[in-house]
Amino acid sequence: MNLIDFLKQLFRRLIAERIPHSHQLACLGMLAALLILLALPDSDESIQTLSEPVTADFVGASEFSTSEFDPRNISGTVNRELDSENTAEVTSSVPAEQNIPRVLAEVRNGDNLSLIFDRVGLSPQDVYRVSSSTGNTNILTRLYPGYQLAFNISESGILEELEVIVDRKESYFFQRNDTNNFNVEHRIREPQVVPVFKEATINDSLFLAAQRGGISAGITMEVAGIFGGVIDFLLDTRVGDNFNVLYEEQFIDGEFVGNGTIRAAQYTNQGQTFTAIRYENLAGEVDYYNPQGESMRKAFLRNPVDFTRISSNFTLSRRHPILNTIRAHKGTDYAAPTGTPVVASADGRVTWASRNGSFGNLVVIKHGDRFETKYAHLSSYARGVRVGNRVQQGDIIGYVGMTGGATGPHLHYEFLIDGVHRNPRTVHDMLPKAESVPAEELDRFLQHSHILLAQLNGLTGGNPTLAQNNSTESSPHPTE
Repeated sequence: MNLIDFLKQLFRRLIAERIPHSHQLACLGMLAALLILLALPDSDESIQTLSEPVTADFVGASEFSTSEFDPRNISGTVNRELDSENTAEVTSSVPAEQNIPRVLAEVRNGDNLSLIFDRVGLSPQDVYRVSSSTGNTNILTRLYPGYQLAFNISESGILEELEVIVDRKESYFFQRNDTNNFNVEHRIREPQVVPVFKEATINDSLFLAAQRGGISAGITMEVAGIFGGVIDFLLDTRVGDNFNVLYEEQFIDGEFVGNGTIRAAQYTNQGQTFTAIRYENLAGEVDYYNPQGESMRKAFLRNPVDFTRISSNFTLSRRHPILNTIRAHKGTDYAAPTGTPVVASADGRVTWASRNGSFGNLVVIKHGDRFETKYAHLSSYARGVRVGNRVQQGDIIGYVGMTGGATGPHLHYEFLIDGVHRNPRTVHDMLPKAESVPAEELDRFLQHSHILLAQLNGLTGGNPTLAQNNSTESSPHPTE
């Protein structure tokens, strides 16, 4: 008698004989359990089912090389390539570029090294080993959104290589060595440099004219900075003004990767042409000069922001918009849209870059022993602006906002001489002039200047000439 027949016979006896109802229910429950067990597959069949491989689709990543990398085209997810052709076991001795899958991760807002490593399946121990690498590891604590991290991880989960890709031109390469630590190599790809000449005529504003002329916003801001010592672009520009610029464009593998330096530029304002020549002196310092070797810039810029209007001037008796009391307003308020770049008005060292009461987000820059400037109500700080870091005139240090006690988006700008507040709009008469080309280098500069002037005159048809250029001291625009 097999098990099934036995169970049938037992079931009939339970029905026919006078067994208490509760006992009948218990027996029926046991019978049901036995039937369920009989229906299950044997253990070998279950293991086989569970051991079937689980597959997932991944976006191929190894086709992205440093030269092809564009952070804008990479999503915020981690991409992995599975190479079906390379089925041999991968060990640490096998070159990563041959058969170790490549994992790409883009830095997101709020990311740090530990978060990114965890996202790609690496451990805190891996973070420690890479952070303890032999060489410059500062880049690991200065990861910005848009940076790309490329991992080479063996099949056994060992991190073999890490490349931190800043952009197409720059990356940091970490490679595991025999001691299970990492060596660091800073890689710079030299781009091909192509000189470009462009010009524009102003019918409305400098930036709109530049846009029509195919000139980028970055180059336009540099032009405004170069001529900012002799022209106030918010007060002096007129319809019919024109400018031209000779600058460099950079290419890697035939692809545009960014703009280089401005070699020379000319701006004609109300019939007077100003020419700026880029010159690197024997000490390696770069500045812009007129054709006679005089600096194009004042020691301080007139305006540290491209503003739409002055919403409040320097005064010792202004009614405060929030407190409704009469109190001194020891700076100038420049109204501008949130996010408008704010630049350093002169070379100096950052002494404050954090929140400060009613000032909100504040940057303070010390310029030598006597001068100090303050930039308040910023929405955010520019990359690299930290206490102790040096900035150059025209460097972006932050962006217009309305933090602290601001009632609308604007920059509150203060200027101090020997600790005493001065009117930023009229202080230029008291300021020192930027240095001209040193006398011992003047001949060298003039040779360089004549070459660039000849190029400009050839490109412009010879209209703006050396004779039209006045020195910065003979500017027709009075100092405010």
